[in-house]
Amino acid sequence: MSTVAVVTGAGRGLGEAIARELAAAGTAVALAGRSVEQLEQVQKAIEAEGGKAFVHPTDVTDADAVAGLFRAAEGELGAVDVLVNNAGIAALSNLVDLDEGEWDRIFDTNVRGMFLCSREAGRRFAKRGQGRAVNIASVFGLVGRPGYSAYGASKGAVINFTRAVAAEWARFGAQMNAVAPGYFATDINAELRADEAAMAKVLRRIPAHRMGDPDELANVVRYLALEAPDFLTGQTIAVDGGESSV
Repeated sequence: MSTVAVVTGAGRGLGEAIARELAAAGTAVALAGRSVEQLEQVQKAIEAEGGKAFVHPTDVTDADAVAGLFRAAEGELGAVDVLVNNAGIAALSNLVDLDEGEWDRIFDTNVRGMFLCSREAGRRFAKRGQGRAVNIASVFGLVGRPGYSAYGASKGAVINFTRAVAAEWARFGAQMNAVAPGYFATDINAELRADEAAMAKVLRRIPAHRMGDPDELANVVRYLALEAPDFLTGQTIAVDGGESSV
């Protein structure tokens, strides 16, 4: 039987790249997210490449919806071996202008969603004595950036959540790690990339002097999810062209 993975936020950008990378490695992938149309496009791309994918629209902030996602994935694909917590949102706002609703919206998706999905996966991993989760953090969880206090705080929470849960799961043979992406060229930052002055400002902070390709991140996630030794757990790997190093 093939490995089964649940990938949240799989409809576009880094989530799509991760889902396609896992599928190309022979993993059956449950694609979760809010947009059915986007998820179905990713499913078609995976199936065209000879992979197997299943679409299940999910609001990761809703505990019942998350439980339903895992039940559906098991029913369609089999026992879940891998979870990739990719669903996330960001917003640019100075702290003095940031309202409570926006703060809560960011933490609900980036932290609560990760918690709910990890809890469902962890209960299953504990019974089977194996399983792997990879959380998508951010370079902004490692460094400070003005205008991103809520987003940076949420991604800092992802990193420490990863450490704590990895220590818990090690007792029953499962692993949790995280990756912290820097700037990657996706549709989300297309407008930024089209602005020459804005791009120059971003690239000055990146020693590699370029944005990453989504496949470069997906490759690291695949390693952690499918290939890394069991002894590797609780770690956050920055994939950021050196941005967090300077």
